[in-house]
Amino acid sequence: MKKLIIGRNGFVGKNLGEFFNDAHIIGSSELNLLSETAVMDFFKNEYFDIVINTAVYNPRNEKNKEGSSTEIELENDLRMFHNIARCHDLYGKMIYFGSGAEYDKRYPICSVTEEDLIDSKSGSCSNLLPESQYGLAKYIIGREIESGIYGADNIYNLRIFGLFGKYENWKSTFISGACCKAMKGIPITIRQNVFFDYLYINDFCEMIHRFIQIEKPKYHTYNITSGRRVSLTELAEIVNRVSGKDVPVIICKDGLANEYTSSNQRLLSEIGDVDFTSFEDAIADLYGYYKSIEEDIDLYSLLYQA
Repeated sequence: MKKLIIGRNGFVGKNLGEFFNDAHIIGSSELNLLSETAVMDFFKNEYFDIVINTAVYNPRNEKNKEGSSTEIELENDLRMFHNIARCHDLYGKMIYFGSGAEYDKRYPICSVTEEDLIDSKSGSCSNLLPESQYGLAKYIIGREIESGIYGADNIYNLRIFGLFGKYENWKSTFISGACCKAMKGIPITIRQNVFFDYLYINDFCEMIHRFIQIEKPKYHTYNITSGRRVSLTELAEIVNRVSGKDVPVIICKDGLANEYTSSNQRLLSEIGDVDFTSFEDAIADLYGYYKSIEEDIDLYSLLYQA
């Protein structure tokens, strides 16, 4: 099975590239996804059984920050997806990564199923449009995959909720940031406690491996999650335990923020049960990774996180 991973430098792409070490991996320097002709020429020249599309336009990263804004995030995400989708007859199948943000994070998202967003019989939507450019792009693309854009029947949307592991941005993500703060001996800060569905990147990669073995999945949309509900305060306690530290956990606002959890039963019914890594073991593994690169973690970035 010949595999292509698009997005070599991002958190998801980098981990999948290590997991599928036989895959062909490309980044923006090899292929400009915003160029319709470049993408078409690329797929005309080489056939892949599986295209794993991790590409997302991030106006906040260092490469795009200068002269850019979030206003073009929607346009660029749509262009990148459409340029690949319109080549659907030139590859076997494409795996696209949607987001729980499709459900609109302004409101609680509690153990949602795929049907909670779209009624498969009527095609009607059961929620409001996401407010953010990122969420709206994911929502539009998810709807287009469901409707079989360009007549494609080989494109699948796997919705990510909370995903954590090595190579994520420790400056702005909670679990990695908490590991680094404990390592440096500074308080773990929480704006407001909230229940999340977090999936460890190693388990995520195994689930992708199983999914691409399915010749013809039953659906075009799946929530790829752990199905476990965990609070940020629980995770902070685990970080303190596995690190052997006892740094303060500071919660800035009382109460609970909007929940962000989902059901993964549709996906598990096809790939089989998954022996998910415990949060204790996953965080211990992640903490060990940050200890190995401790000299690269600067205190200023932890104190003034994005």
